[in-house]
Amino acid sequence: MYVAQPIKWTEHGVVMLDQRRLPAEEVSYTYTDYREIAKAIREMVIRGAPAIGVAAAMGAALGVLHSQAISVEALRAEFTEICETLAKTRPTAVDLFWALERMKRRFAELTSKSSDLGTIRQGMVDEAKQIHLEKKATDQAIGSFGAEFMPSEGQVMTQCNAGALATAGIGTALGVIRVAFEQGRKIHVLVPETRPYLQGARLTAWELHKGGIPLTLITDNMAGHFLKSGKVGAIVTGADRIAANGDTANKIGTYQIAVLAKENNVPFYVAAPVSTFDLSIADGEHIPIEERSADEVTHLQGVRIAPDVHAAHPAFDVTPARYIAAIFTERGVARAPYIDSLRALAASRDTVATARSY
Repeated sequence: MYVAQPIKWTEHGVVMLDQRRLPAEEVSYTYTDYREIAKAIREMVIRGAPAIGVAAAMGAALGVLHSQAISVEALRAEFTEICETLAKTRPTAVDLFWALERMKRRFAELTSKSSDLGTIRQGMVDEAKQIHLEKKATDQAIGSFGAEFMPSEGQVMTQCNAGALATAGIGTALGVIRVAFEQGRKIHVLVPETRPYLQGARLTAWELHKGGIPLTLITDNMAGHFLKSGKVGAIVTGADRIAANGDTANKIGTYQIAVLAKENNVPFYVAAPVSTFDLSIADGEHIPIEERSADEVTHLQGVRIAPDVHAAHPAFDVTPARYIAAIFTERGVARAPYIDSLRALAASRDTVATARSY
């Protein structure tokens, strides 16, 4: 089954598939400077919380690899600037900050043990590659846990794009759907377009179609109609940040789907790695919401579709934990009360495919 490769490390640099140009064109760019990686994240050449984390890790490694520093002290000062530049790109997705913190820890370990710059540079490259490999394994585990909750046949709805393009693996939400489909479940996916950036129409529909998974593309304002039909067996989405109480930030439009799901007795699930947890914040009120350019609302691929008026563009919204039936992670399945189950999963080191519920 086809799996997209949004990012990879090569001897020539970091190669990214430009997701802005999908589905019309499959164009990739090679980046050799961490500032280019930061720009690519900010301008959504690459997007999706886990994939952004991989990109940030590779950006940090790229910065160290090509640094002109001739001493550990000089490299340490430059590394601080590298991480700060990457951290300023997208505020909501916590995987970005998780990856940078991990790269900082590895840098500290390497520089405490050796003053050889070649060893330090290679160690940082190896760490970025390892993060990428771990994300792929994480997706497989999430898919295995979540597939058990999918209907044996019927419709499943998702929101935005939480597939391979968003994670650098097989996907979180789409990974669940992909594994369930491969197990023989007769799933038909309802894909809301996800305005204003059309991640559903451009990316999720593209991934599912390339993978041979049946789908129907719908406009965002059709979600209630289909949920009321009684034919939707489950909803599964990704997440950009999950607070300690289970409140979950995901692409704008997710909250209203969760409310409609509750009204129509359709289970609403979240699929996300443990690195998406932010247990330092009590609830969703403390999750920073990125406000993107209004031009993405008033224009569609550069073409104006609205008059020259004020437009709002919060890129994410927060779904309260009370609407979430379960959260699928690589370490098991979390259930309410999430204040306990998320903390237990965060503390767990068991990532083997033996499902556990909390």
